[in-house]
This record gives sequence, C-alpha cells and structure tokens, in this order.
Amino acid sequence: MQPTENLNIEAFETLPTPEEVHARLPLTEAAARTVVEGRRTLERILDRKDPRLFVVVGPCSIHDPVAGADYARRLKALADEVADTMVLVMRVYFEKPRTSTGWKGYINDPRMDDTFHIEEGLQKARAFLLEVNGLGLPAGTEALDPIAPQYLGDLIAWTAIGARTSESQTHREMSSGLSTPVGFKNGTDGSVDTAINAILSAASPHSFLGLSNQGRSSVVRTRGNGYGHLVLRGGGDRPNYDTVSIAMAEQALAKAKLARNIVVDCSHANSGKKPELQPLVLRDCLNQIACGNRSIVGLMLESFLEAGNQSIPADLTQLKYGCSVTDACIDWSTTERALRDAQAALRPLLQARS
Repeated sequence: MQPTENLNIEAFETLPTPEEVHARLPLTEAAARTVVEGRRTLERILDRKDPRLFVVVGPCSIHDPVAGADYARRLKALADEVADTMVLVMRVYFEKPRTSTGWKGYINDPRMDDTFHIEEGLQKARAFLLEVNGLGLPAGTEALDPIAPQYLGDLIAWTAIGARTSESQTHREMSSGLSTPVGFKNGTDGSVDTAINAILSAASPHSFLGLSNQGRSSVVRTRGNGYGHLVLRGGGDRPNYDTVSIAMAEQALAKAKLARNIVVDCSHANSGKKPELQPLVLRDCLNQIACGNRSIVGLMLESFLEAGNQSIPADLTQLKYGCSVTDACIDWSTTERALRDAQAALRPLLQARS
C-alpha cells in the first residue's frame, strides 16, 4: 500500500514528560508561595477587593537568562518600592508567534541557531522561572503552544492570549483550564469582539485533546476560568487606549455581562511600535484614572536593560547585553522613572477606587 500519513514529517523526537521535567526541576516552597500569592493578588484586583493596579513589565522575550535574571533582580527591588500602589509582574515570554518566519523563542530554539533543541529549551525556561519566582517576583507569560503549560504552568501567575490566537478554539479551551487569570488581547484589527467571545468561551467548561503530566494523550475536561479579562493593545494601525475606545470597550463588556476589567498594553499598536511612546500611553491611562475611570485595572510595558532591539547575529558573542532580539523595549532607567511617576500619581487616587 502507498503510505498516506506523515509524508512531510522528517522525524519524531521523544520529549521527557512534564512529570519528568518537574522531577528534574521541582517547584520550591519559595517559588510556590510567590505563584500562589501572585495569583490571589491578581484575582483580588480583578474582583475589586484590591484597588492597586497590576503592571506586567519586562522584555519582549527572554533570550539570555543571565540578562533576564539581572533584570528580574532590579524589578523585584522596584516592585517592593512601589507596592503601595502597584503589583509588578515580570513579563517572561518564551514563545514568539511569527507572521511568517523568524526566531520562535527560547523554548523552541534556545541556542538561537536554528537547531531547535526544544527539550533543552523547556528545561532552561523552567529553571529561569524558578529563579524569578525564587526572588519573590511573580511571572506572566503568553500561552502559545497548548502543551507548554503542562511543563511550566505551575510557575506562572498571569497568562496572556495574543491577538492572533484569541480567536483560536484551541487557545480558548486551553485557557478554560489554566490556573491563572488570563488576559485576552483584542484582534490585530483593533476589534474587541474576538477577545470578549474568548473570555466568555474560556469561562465555560470544555473537553478537548491534550497531554497529561505523565505524557499520555488524554481527554482534558476543564471547569472553566472565571478570571478572563480584556487586554487592549491597539490594532488596525491605530491605538485604542483613548477615553472613547475605553468607553466603547466598557460598553461591549457590559453588553456581554462581563466585569469591566481592562488591561492596557502600552506597546504594540498603542505606541505605534515606538517604544519611547510607552510612558506617554501609561501617563494617559493614569490621567483617565484620575478623572474617575475604574475599568483600567492593569497595564503592560515592554522593557529591558537597554533601549531598542537588535538582530540576532551569526556570531552570538556579538549580542548586545540586555537588549531585546524581538520587539524594541524601553530601557531600565526609563522603566524606573515611568513606574515611580505612576506611583506618585496613583497614591491619592487609590482610596476612591477601593
């Protein structure tokens, strides 16, 4: 008989199971405490039991764990400093959706040379998350591959579903079983309908094909995730953090009988992909809060040690330390200044939000 399957498959390489990777890099007591406290705090903010904002801030993607840990230590110190007004969650993104081709992230290609040592990437990603959580700093990430959460999900406090995947049934089903609050981004055209439908879908129970901790193909049955919320990132070459866009998003959430919880991503189309404009978006959102807005509960910033971004060179020793290899970021000094200014602006406003 003529073969009819796997015609374009070159090879299958067996991965260790999630259970085996967990055994090699076990969850520590300190990390578990950070994860649980981070999730519960975010839930309280979404439930309006905590008037503070949460801010997901960090590199566009992790490519160098040394520079990433350097950033995490600085962010932890800043998080303690601004804790009266904001809860800082480090942005720890290991997977990058690509429009066509390009580096797919630390899990997929940890050596950044197209060798795709995914087993190594999974273990290094888990080791990095253990380090960040061990500092007492909660981590947020984008869930792209539906298998990866089984390997890393116990170390994540907040999850994003991207603009390209909010419409995906696979990601809505996966989100219904995640243990974290989940932010669904509006579509790349700027429409919030896709994200709102995703929040509704993820709040319901689902049954779907997945992977167990023992590495067996399984039917996954979920309870539904009640902590889905809307992330506005702009789209269609225009921002959507302005007062009119926020009001329209509030109306759309209310029509769907959903909590008016909005996170503003200060990057992407909201800053015209110009990282230096992110602090201006942040300031505009703070002005809306000062004028009485109560729907903005969180913000996102792309930030690293150095400003801008860089291409991945053939000689990796030429990489600039602490500079993004994906989207351009603001630098550390700009991050500190923006968040300290936000703290000063928020202090007199929190009582009215409680």
